[in-house]
Amino acid sequence: MIEEKPEINGNVKTDTKVVNGNIENPKRKPQQKKNQHKKPEQNKNSKTIGNKPNHNKNKKTNRNGGGGRRAKKFVSGPMSEAMKASILENMEVNDLRMNPWKQIENNNHKIRFTPLGGLGEIGGNIAVMEDDETAFIIDVGMSFPDETMHGVDILVPDFSYLHAIKEKIVAVVITHAHEDHIGAVPYLYKELQFPIWGTPLALAMIENKFQEHGLMEHVNKFNYVTKRKQYQIGSFKIEWMHNTHSIIDACSLAIESKAGTFIHTADFKVDHTPIDNQTMDLQRLAYYGSKGVLCLFSDSTNSHNPGFTKSEAVVGKTFDRLFALATGRVIMSTFSSNTHRVFQAMERGIEAGRKICVIGRSMERNIETTRRLGYVDLNDRHFIESHEIPKYPDDKLLIVTTGSQGEMMAALSRMATNEHRHVKLKPSDTIIISAHAIPGNESSVSSLMNKLVKAGVTVRYKDFENIHVSGHAAQEEQKLILRLVQPKFFLPVHGEYNHIFKHSKTAIECGVNPRNILLMSDGDQIEITTKYLKKVKTVKTGKSYIDNQNNKEIKADIIESRQKLSQEGIVNIAMQISKDTKKLIGKVVINSSGLVPQKESKRFSNEIENIIDTFLVNAEEKQLASSNTIQKEISGIVRKFIVRTKKRYPIINTIVFFS
Repeated sequence: MIEEKPEINGNVKTDTKVVNGNIENPKRKPQQKKNQHKKPEQNKNSKTIGNKPNHNKNKKTNRNGGGGRRAKKFVSGPMSEAMKASILENMEVNDLRMNPWKQIENNNHKIRFTPLGGLGEIGGNIAVMEDDETAFIIDVGMSFPDETMHGVDILVPDFSYLHAIKEKIVAVVITHAHEDHIGAVPYLYKELQFPIWGTPLALAMIENKFQEHGLMEHVNKFNYVTKRKQYQIGSFKIEWMHNTHSIIDACSLAIESKAGTFIHTADFKVDHTPIDNQTMDLQRLAYYGSKGVLCLFSDSTNSHNPGFTKSEAVVGKTFDRLFALATGRVIMSTFSSNTHRVFQAMERGIEAGRKICVIGRSMERNIETTRRLGYVDLNDRHFIESHEIPKYPDDKLLIVTTGSQGEMMAALSRMATNEHRHVKLKPSDTIIISAHAIPGNESSVSSLMNKLVKAGVTVRYKDFENIHVSGHAAQEEQKLILRLVQPKFFLPVHGEYNHIFKHSKTAIECGVNPRNILLMSDGDQIEITTKYLKKVKTVKTGKSYIDNQNNKEIKADIIESRQKLSQEGIVNIAMQISKDTKKLIGKVVINSSGLVPQKESKRFSNEIENIIDTFLVNAEEKQLASSNTIQKEISGIVRKFIVRTKKRYPIINTIVFFS
């Protein structure tokens, strides 16, 4: 019988040992101690042992790695003249490709750019561009007041600088029809009138305002533009280029001057799937960029937002979910100028078999205008008037309205306070607020939300993702524009200081020289030439306060008085004094408001009366010369008393009668 020997991995076990493919003699004596640290030899057909490189420099190898003579070290030959020339040419091409502004020929022409609104704030956009011969205005927008501006509905820019250069101004150029770009146009045209250029929708929106303000005689100054076509405006050539934004017909501007070409993006985002399928004209921006752009002005509103701003199309998908969840009426509120947003909501309403009721003056006017111009194609049979609402079941109604910013007199606010004539809120109602609060409006929006929730309705606001998307570019879109245009100089516009500062950092990342960037504030006049960019002076800017109920201006001193009344209170003092004796006749009448609690008012009045008595007893003759003199003296001593005791600075009205 043959003895079977055990197998290991298919090999018959023997007394020998296999190591790395070599048979090891088990009887071999161990190596001497002196060789313990000697490096192992490399196999002839292997470059490494144990995945470690072979560092044995004394072992000769042939070119096939099998031993023999070591290969000679490669030494490159001299670079040919043709290769040198090719490398230099490619360097020049790349330099011109990345800095196309180097094509601009040096010249001595100077352009000045002066923002009068829209910097250091959100909204109120207006700027002036001029050379030695002519000037034109870019947009004339309004902005919203803060909580301290009691009774003020909108703010319009101070037009002092425009009056100073009115002989040079040849046009007003409009980029798009948002209120923060056209809202102050009628207030300008009440003072100064110029030819006005813009797309059909922008000018139609301005025409609506002119009709409201009684300015229809100035409609003959309208000039309707075609995109991608240059217009000679004074000494400038201006082209409108299509933008994607949160309103139809938004445009950027390409401005050719004697000094060079300027690009003004106005408000934009890069939406590749817009509702109307009209994408941003990136090709035209690249065209001007390749020719060389001296300076880029670009929207900074969303400069803190990384990535890309979402497409307007995602809001429609959110509307699909919200309409499916709604069991009663749907009331949707957004910016009245956001036609695509409103259109998406109305489409969903029609698909769900709902009738559409549009409520709110600005919403009604804007929808009617866009329908008349053919931008929105919806049949009249889908619309009803507000007085027809009771005729239809709740689940067959869509109400589109104004008031997303919590405006006191807007339709949604009046519904929330049960003051609207035709719409009384019900617990079955679903209210969709498809907007974010504009900076400064947070408190009024919060107040509106509280009122709606108390009314028991279902409110859809920030709890649903993509219920609203911005119309402004985030960082990656800003980078795209910077790379397409590749300007020499960069001036970030539209936004507060922190927004333009952040945008400047993005521009530096995209290759703009930090020395070629300036951060502006309203009133800063910037001079731009082919050689430099610098601030040369500051012009007067400011705001006028407007009451939208009568479209009249409220003077600044009235606003200051209202602010003081709200913070410090008021004291009214009336008294009768004898002409002969200069003493009081009867008691002093003292009323105060907003200064002391009601229960302390009697004691406070007695203190004031004692002060007046003491003054009259000790007053010099000249201090009692006339009623006006006495009024000033008494107001002064009462003010000192209140400042000392109450630490307040109220308005003090003193009336003195002589008898």
